[in-house]
Amino acid sequence: MTGFMTLTRRKAMGLALGAAAALGLAAPASAEVDFAGKTIEWIIPFSAGGGSDTWARFNAPLLSKYLPGNPVVVVVNEPGGGSTKGTNLFAARAKPDGLTLLGTSGSTQFPYLLGDPRVRYDYKDWKIVMAAPTGGVVYTSPSLGLKSAADIGMLVGKDLIYASQGATSLDLVPLLGFKYMGFKVQHVFGFKGRGDGRLAFERGETNIDYQTSSAYLKNVQPMVDAGTAVPLFSWGVLDEAGKIVRDPTFPDLPSYVEAYKTLTGNEPSGPEFDAYAAFFIAGFPAQKMAFLPKGTPDDIVDTYQAAFEAMKADPDYEKDAASILGTYPQVTGALAQTLFEKGTTIAPDLRKQVADTLATDYGVKLGEE
Repeated sequence: MTGFMTLTRRKAMGLALGAAAALGLAAPASAEVDFAGKTIEWIIPFSAGGGSDTWARFNAPLLSKYLPGNPVVVVVNEPGGGSTKGTNLFAARAKPDGLTLLGTSGSTQFPYLLGDPRVRYDYKDWKIVMAAPTGGVVYTSPSLGLKSAADIGMLVGKDLIYASQGATSLDLVPLLGFKYMGFKVQHVFGFKGRGDGRLAFERGETNIDYQTSSAYLKNVQPMVDAGTAVPLFSWGVLDEAGKIVRDPTFPDLPSYVEAYKTLTGNEPSGPEFDAYAAFFIAGFPAQKMAFLPKGTPDDIVDTYQAAFEAMKADPDYEKDAASILGTYPQVTGALAQTLFEKGTTIAPDLRKQVADTLATDYGVKLGEE
């Protein structure tokens, strides 16, 4: 049994630090660092039930098992401000002792990339210990008359409603993507996480949604099986040439590029597509990242990286990772650093183009969603 719990911050603060002592031991990742008897808080700046939360809950018990001393790992949800609230708290309060970990997503990266004044954090201050690409699937309601992805043309001219965390969150990808497709979408800003967006869809308050792969597999596929949701396309993945192709986790679904061609008969191109593609690349190849705070000693960073690497050979990881997270490798070391750099860099001209679009077309000035 491993030391994993999922709690609110209020409950987590009252957790006895000695709880880990009773847990079964696993081979330590490093002899120099020992977390025996400690509690590690893994901050997820989103509400429960979304892709980031699902990702952390899957990894936390394995991390507990492979960190030396088998500490209790507590997932703490700190939603708000399109994930800037919890991330700002981490930047301001986390100590460099290895007892606080932050999990971010594209919704945390995009406000940073766009210069959103709510951001009080700098990604370059932190130490990355793991990065995980992911994908996502857009789906709609059968009440609109669609039966399969091939019917996507039926959405043209329909009044679509989408529950958004905010225009500078990862929901910027569907905002730009839907706009380029010519869909008529009302983006309702202010939802605290994609899990909340899915619940709004289930209640019939919205009729188009997307979830990252882990949340889609867990929460949306059952709706598809029950006939209450119709998948339209995945965002796709990048091939070795940097082109957007089908996501191997969802081989039967067209990619965004294929869906656009079905809808319009044309290959996507031009400034609007370039802006969409730039933020897709920033948001998904390095969509989930785990960080230790500024000033964390190298031996602690190395210990975390070794634990994340070692757990990939665990039988439970090998058995469940693909069905829960999708067919995306979780990486450490130099590859994680490369993905981190891709996920936190955007060309200045594309940044300006998107900021102007948000202000002109959606009335969104950065920091005023």
